[in-house]
Amino acid sequence: MSTEKPNPLPIVTAPSGWLRWFPGLLMLKNYQLAWLPKDIIAGLVLTTMLVPVGIAYAEASGVPGIYGLYATIVPLLAYALFGPSRILVLGPDSSLAALILAVVLPLSGGDPLRAVTLASMMAVVAGLVCILAGLLRLGFITELLSKPIRYGYMNGIALTVLISQLPKLFGISIDSEGPGRDLWQLGEALLAGAANSYSFAVGGACLALILLLKRFKQLPTILIAVVLATLAVGLFDLASQGVKILGELPQGLPAFALPWLSGVDLAAVVLGGVAVALVSFADTSVLSRTYAARTGSHVDPNQEMVGLGAANLIGGFFQGFPISSSSSRTPVAEAAGSQTQLTGVVGALAVAALLMVAPNLLQNLPTSALAAVVIAAAIGLFEFADLKRIYKVQQWEFWLSMACFAGVAVFGAIPGICIAVVLAVIEFLWDGWRPYYTVLGRVAGVRGFHDIARHPEARLVPGLVLFRWDAPLFFANAELFQQAVLKVLAESPQPVHRLVVAAEPVTSIDVTSADMLSELGQTLAAAGIDFHFAEVKGPVKDKLRRFGLLKPGEEQRIQPTVGAAVDTYLADYQVDWKR
Repeated sequence: MSTEKPNPLPIVTAPSGWLRWFPGLLMLKNYQLAWLPKDIIAGLVLTTMLVPVGIAYAEASGVPGIYGLYATIVPLLAYALFGPSRILVLGPDSSLAALILAVVLPLSGGDPLRAVTLASMMAVVAGLVCILAGLLRLGFITELLSKPIRYGYMNGIALTVLISQLPKLFGISIDSEGPGRDLWQLGEALLAGAANSYSFAVGGACLALILLLKRFKQLPTILIAVVLATLAVGLFDLASQGVKILGELPQGLPAFALPWLSGVDLAAVVLGGVAVALVSFADTSVLSRTYAARTGSHVDPNQEMVGLGAANLIGGFFQGFPISSSSSRTPVAEAAGSQTQLTGVVGALAVAALLMVAPNLLQNLPTSALAAVVIAAAIGLFEFADLKRIYKVQQWEFWLSMACFAGVAVFGAIPGICIAVVLAVIEFLWDGWRPYYTVLGRVAGVRGFHDIARHPEARLVPGLVLFRWDAPLFFANAELFQQAVLKVLAESPQPVHRLVVAAEPVTSIDVTSADMLSELGQTLAAAGIDFHFAEVKGPVKDKLRRFGLLKPGEEQRIQPTVGAAVDTYLADYQVDWKR
């Protein structure tokens, strides 16, 4: 036995009162001065990544790069006030790029200002959806998407984002029309010799450097690659060789602007905003819970929705576009010593200072390097190892993931998320629609009663059928339950006097299944068969009473255990059966 003192379990406490809606104020109330140097240093380190990544993801989303910095500053400040996570970093994200692009590209008509306004409208919609869902305590909703479906969707998003950035890597301009069409246009352009070799050299080198240095977590990999690319463009005057650069950025901070365009397809904007809300919260909740577990802190998923919603909503009113948590910037903040959300505040203020004092530092930043940053992020989104494991353990869920992936890759990000939700609902219904059921018997030397399909040697109680149903009873499986019961009764080797439903797995019943049970009870009574239950959960028992299936004086029809139900049967019918 080890003599080492075990680590204490983390104490998880949830804030109460009005402060629970403002975790940032609660953080300030309990802030320790010793944390301040660490938060400041972590914030400055974080800034080195916020700038290039924000610009890159803005370009990938179909809006000018400067707005990626706007979408970094305001959301970080908003989340610091409303977000419950201690060190989670929010900002533009590669997983949302395809969703935003799918809306702004066809509706903007190539006008950058219209694209910005449309993206801001999506941010406002996403923010309102998240806040409303958080207030209604719907933080569990993203858990309805199974892991294979999430993998399929994110792999599709990753492929879409990667393909959308390939033309920029080669210095080629094309009209994006979906992954398949984009690849076709890119192939035609490459065969026609339209690629700019200097752009590809800069972007390819940048991508290779990011991927090579990725294993070194302490290094600001993206910053190193982007700085080297910018210096190369400036020193060798590559802009004169056709290498596209970011150009001059406007000096100053984002201004308040009401995001509204008349005459646009509002349905597409709203649907895109809802899709963004769903994806961003799914990513944020997973990342938030991960870091909360590390620190032993509590993160309310509903407050997380409110925090994410507030960041999107406020950012949308300051020329921002939809944002999410970052799985690349958050580890940087953690590794740099971040203690609280003050890290994000310092990062936001540092980015703001850059825009105020020295925006021209970024003017020689090549777009092919920005494309490399996004491509590297998209590569990181792919999930292969877990899908391989899923294929080995349950192939039908693997093919479900592939169907979701194909939906996103073929039809686009917005239809893809609709396909993902539909597949999730089908998966849920299928599991409950065709559940496992069996007859129970007694196995020699083993306590309890067990599945006779797995134990053919099991002894049956004469005249008694013990029937187990491994699912809730609801409208989709009510008919199957009835048919299954009648089938096992018909297949009984002896005349049946009593049916006992082992209902421990049954967690709920609805009106349809209640009516079915009433009808089944009448059918069994007419056949001279008693209809009893065992191991019924309290809430289910309450529903049986409410639906009129358990009348006063019929409590004996429900036994606490299967063993008690067998004993009652043996006593009622004077059956001599040895256990």
